[in-house]
Amino acid sequence: MAGRCGFRACKRRGISAHQVKTGAEVAGNTKPDWVVEKERARRAEARETVWLFGLHAVRDALMNPAREKLRLVLTRNAADKLEEAIAVAGITPEIVDPRRFQVPIDEGSVHQGAALEAKPLNWGHFRDICAAGPGLPLVVCLDRVTDPHNVGAILRSAEVFGARAVVAPRHHSAPETGALAKAASGALERQPYLRVTNLSEAMVDLRAMGFTLVGLDGTGTVDLRQALSEIGPGRAVALVLGAEGPGLREKTRETCDVIARIASAGEFGSLNVSNAAAVGLYAASQR
Repeated sequence: MAGRCGFRACKRRGISAHQVKTGAEVAGNTKPDWVVEKERARRAEARETVWLFGLHAVRDALMNPAREKLRLVLTRNAADKLEEAIAVAGITPEIVDPRRFQVPIDEGSVHQGAALEAKPLNWGHFRDICAAGPGLPLVVCLDRVTDPHNVGAILRSAEVFGARAVVAPRHHSAPETGALAKAASGALERQPYLRVTNLSEAMVDLRAMGFTLVGLDGTGTVDLRQALSEIGPGRAVALVLGAEGPGLREKTRETCDVIARIASAGEFGSLNVSNAAAVGLYAASQR
């Protein structure tokens, strides 16, 4: 092909490997491969939609002006229950027979006759939300917590106790799905759920903003109450929790300022990650 040469031919002519042009460069596109991949991922993300289901999740999404709504599928009974929210959203629902409720959600999902296709929420920049967003200077960081029911419950607790955000890695964490929204019971529409490229780097950024990073783990050397009392009132706190079983990864643990444990009365002191988050949020919010 004109303008190209094989690796061996180029080597014979004294051309180094990094001087060999890619097909994209020959075609006039000089963007590096990583830039092309990033743009491709951005376009794919722009096309991404999420199906929310269940009366509570759909109602709160309809009432949320920040949520871009695309398609609303309801049974007549669900439409009657969501009449006010439908009017606020200004969207025309598709009324279907309950026996023919065909939307792309898991077959066993309890949809209650309501499903909404929407765009994922865009909360804005991680640093802006965590540094000066509404709520207490309190953030939850989740290290590879992939169960949507746990993440949904944590979002509910974060909203109740006034946290600014729940932060998780973009990969190996629970994405924004109908199951997560249903477990959050509306909190997904109000509580920032920020997914970052690298959790450890985000934690370093939080420290630079003035947050003290408190990892919660059963092997912690200090009680959570003691750890929080040593930080002092008014100081920003980021609670860091790992997935059940694996717990905090080594890099995440090393990035924390202190590893604390939740005291228990019995020998078996293990808590579900969402329960541990609720206890930690309560303790941190009451300082």
